[in-house]
Amino acid sequence: MQIPFTPLAGKEKITAFGSALVDLCILEKDVFVESSGACKGGMVLTGHKEIAALLEKASSTPVVVPGGSACNTILGIGKLGAKACFIGKRGSDELGELFERGLLKHNVESILFTSDKPTGHVLSIITPDAQRSMLTFLGASAETQPEEISPEHFKETVLVHFEGYLVANPQLLLAALKAAKQSGTLISLDLASYTVVEQSKQFLDEIVDQYVDILIANEDEATAFSGCSNEEQAFEHLACRADIAVMKLGKRGSIIGHEGEIVTIAPQGDGFAIDTTGAGDLWAAGFLFGLINGMSLEKCGSLGSACGFEVCQNIGAAIPEEGWERIKGSLYTRLSEQ
Repeated sequence: MQIPFTPLAGKEKITAFGSALVDLCILEKDVFVESSGACKGGMVLTGHKEIAALLEKASSTPVVVPGGSACNTILGIGKLGAKACFIGKRGSDELGELFERGLLKHNVESILFTSDKPTGHVLSIITPDAQRSMLTFLGASAETQPEEISPEHFKETVLVHFEGYLVANPQLLLAALKAAKQSGTLISLDLASYTVVEQSKQFLDEIVDQYVDILIANEDEATAFSGCSNEEQAFEHLACRADIAVMKLGKRGSIIGHEGEIVTIAPQGDGFAIDTTGAGDLWAAGFLFGLINGMSLEKCGSLGSACGFEVCQNIGAAIPEEGWERIKGSLYTRLSEQ
């Protein structure tokens, strides 16, 4: 299904607005998750000291990479070749410098405010089933103030991607949504985690109806958002709430809806995963990149699946260069078939 997409004059950038976080990924068994206070497959907010204490008990050395849902998505978009920018707040510390270097390495511009608080970080506990359970210390990322955001930040932007985790700071999220909408951009929102949806359902209902053009969720988030336990009904609910709706189904592929039509996307690869950290975020990277480049929804979804598959073959939300080469090879094929 082709989506008529004509970028506005002078607007070709994709901007992500979210939490500037660093992922600390460790491989542990389920018993570690159970004793950590994490929610299996979900996200729980915690403190800096609590994460440090858990790292002391961990049996593995953490893999440290730039993270945060919206950041993971924009890193992928930058690697695919789009003009990309990230907006957030980091600490004036070593982790903050690591985060900023990670953006530059992926060809992503940044508007990074700074705080005296430590840079936010996430302990991502990866179990043998490749599931990740997250304990998040927001740190400096939670210090961004609504008055710091203006439409000027989005003046060259055609699409702004938001992460659902921002509902923890509703006034900031509202200010950023309003500024993006005033600048004339499209808005995409990834619901981020079923725990986030369950805790902020009423607020999410309000902002989706007022601001969101592209709504992205996995099956757990979709059922929590819709209140429907049946996946088909949950997807129908998503499709009624935004111009383009996506339900990611992991190794079963994904479903995309637009104007009453449904596109089913087959999964990539053999379904094997080492770590699912960032899988949904990188799926969104491929999908949104395809969308602003005028691809059909089928090709957008297929590119998203390729990015999601590749990131699952590694620990953390980072795709190695050989993975990007495979993705870009398939991308060039898709573009030549336009």
